[in-house]
Amino acid sequence: QVQLVESGGGLVQAGDSLRLSCAASGRTFSIDFMDMGWFRQAPGKEREFVAKIRRFGGSTYYADSVKGRFTISRDNAKNTVFLQMNSLKPEDTAVYYCAAYTNPANSPNYWGQGTQVTVSS
Repeated sequence: QVQLVESGGGLVQAGDSLRLSCAASGRTFSIDFMDMGWFRQAPGKEREFVAKIRRFGGSTYYADSVKGRFTISRDNAKNTVFLQMNSLKPEDTAVYYCAAYTNPANSPNYWGQGTQVTVSS
């Protein structure tokens, strides 16, 4: 059973920072060989891509809306992925989900339960 557990969400003011963590676990599950990503879903909107980090080389990709403000990183030894969010805006308010890709060419195979991020103006 694969589990992705997000943490670090909360209520902050515009301009503040938050760091989300995603801890992966499972009997034989390791993020070493997986691309990892973050998505978010705001009320009344569809889930959208936020950021992705490749399994080899660590290349990163970001949605235009967060580029320059958010940073995705990974610690394979701890089976954990992070999302550092700086200069937060009210429009960043959403439930943030961690995701794991067993095939980088496809959609994520595994999802966390989500963590709420609320940014007040």
